[in-house]
Order: sequence, then C-alpha cells, then structure tokens
Amino acid sequence: MKNVGKVTSLFISVQGSSRRVEKELFHLDSKGIVEDKYHDTNINRSVLLTSEASYQLANRNNIQMPFGSLGENILMDYNPYHLMPGDQLRIGEVVLEISQNCTMCDHLSKIDESLPTLLKDDRGIFAKVIEGGIIKKEDEISLLK
Repeated sequence: MKNVGKVTSLFISVQGSSRRVEKELFHLDSKGIVEDKYHDTNINRSVLLTSEASYQLANRNNIQMPFGSLGENILMDYNPYHLMPGDQLRIGEVVLEISQNCTMCDHLSKIDESLPTLLKDDRGIFAKVIEGGIIKKEDEISLLK
C-alpha cells in the first residue's frame, strides 16, 4: 500500500435537481454514495474521481471554473488518470476499484466550447465501491494494486 495523495473536496448531486453540493464527508455502500442522486444506478460509475490537475489544465488555457464543475464526487491532489480498470485505491475507510474512464458530457461545452477537447483524457475516472464506509475531506489516498 502506497500513500499517493489526499482528498481536497467532496461533492454530491442533489436528488431531483442539477445542483451539486460540497460535503465534509459522505457514506458509501456497494451501490455508491448514499446521498447522491446517482446512488444505485450503475455500480461501475458509482464514484467519479477527478484530479486538481484537470482544473489547473483548464486554468492554464484561460478557463476558470469552481471545483465541482466537472461533475466529480471526489477531488484529489493525486492524478489517477494513469490507473487501469481493476486498480484499487483506499480512501478513508473505503476501497474503490477503477472501472472506466469518464466520458465527456455535453454540459462541459456550456462552460467553454474548448473544454471537452481539452479535458478529453483528463476529466475524471470512474470507480466502483469494493468496501463501503466513510470518506472525509483531507483523507489520505493509498494505491492498493
């Protein structure tokens, strides 16, 4: 187990709206983030991990946006985009397994037309929950395998 970074922000999507809310912590079970509107919809896309590097890349290209704009649930100071399906991370009490790269969403072009192309391989990565529990801001992230 190798410590690779920490959680900097946590976000959920609110039931019945397009709102995103920043949280100090959240609970995950085998179906995803319990409070999130996408809980129990697709276990392979339960949690979206995004690196601060994505926001830095946008910023270097004169695109400013607040954290949470990329739809992430977990924003981290670690860049996970090199991880492959099957790789696992421990964050707080939780073990997540990388399941797939994140596909581009139309809403990104509403922020800036060039954003989908710019972040094609750097928007985020999906994970499924292997071991549930609590994740908090500032939790350490460890690479398991």
